[in-house]
Amino acid sequence: MQLNDYIRPELLVLVPVLYLVGMGAKKSRRIDDRNIPALLGLVGIVLAAVYMAAAIGPVNTASVLQSTFAAVTQGVLCAGAAVFFNQMAKQSKKPE
Repeated sequence: MQLNDYIRPELLVLVPVLYLVGMGAKKSRRIDDRNIPALLGLVGIVLAAVYMAAAIGPVNTASVLQSTFAAVTQGVLCAGAAVFFNQMAKQSKKPE
């Protein structure tokens, strides 16, 4: 399975961006660790929505609904990938 089977190639850049956002949130004392995945999901959705809005083409109800759906699903998938890679990095450093 490859990421680009599920995440649009033009949005794959969000994965490392969200990873860095997560690392910054982890260093922040204001954000509880358990809220970081939700924060990454929200940021991922917003960033994907910005891209979708720029690429929407002719605006009608169907295109707006499709773009909204794509933004939500792609944002969540990118955030999930960022959290997954973070966990993989953490687990690989743990002694057995």
